[in-house]
Amino acid sequence: MRDAAIERLVQHLSRLPGLGPRSARRVVLHLIKRREGLLQPLIRALQDVHDGIVNCNTCGNIDTNDPCSVCVDQKRDKSVICVVEDVADLWALERTAVFRGHYHVLGGTLSALDGVGPEDLNIPMLVSRVRDNTVSEVVLALSATVDGQTTAHYIAERLSDSPVSVTALAHGVPVGGELDYLDEGTLSTAMRARRPV
Repeated sequence: MRDAAIERLVQHLSRLPGLGPRSARRVVLHLIKRREGLLQPLIRALQDVHDGIVNCNTCGNIDTNDPCSVCVDQKRDKSVICVVEDVADLWALERTAVFRGHYHVLGGTLSALDGVGPEDLNIPMLVSRVRDNTVSEVVLALSATVDGQTTAHYIAERLSDSPVSVTALAHGVPVGGELDYLDEGTLSTAMRARRPV
């Protein structure tokens, strides 16, 4: 019989993606055995994130600063905005180190089945950013799902009266694939092979 506090920790960890009850138990045992080297630093890191994390009001990324570290990086190309569904997709693209422009996180995709319309996403802010800045290209890095492609077409339509080039990821992104699950090589190829929408 496990202690109630340990069982609570197992239950919380088992709710994380990729961890079921058995994996969570193994993680908890590992953390307990290495309390000083792993558990204490993990507790401090979780507290730091809890206390300091904010959403960037410019792009929607999460960071400990607003604007985020990507938005304030002077080495990035401000004329190119890459539109992604979620922060996980932004992080996936950043791992490739191929894209050196700015980002815009939508917070999801349009979905009639789930009742998600344009007003539920960060699309108006994107349109405003494109019109207010010297943006020359918008890269639609959305998943190759029906909802992702519907969202891409909607955004392209909304930006059709702007003098920007609207492109989308190409080769390497499988139909039905989600960016967060793709490897860096596939994402790099897709980013380099952008095409007009």
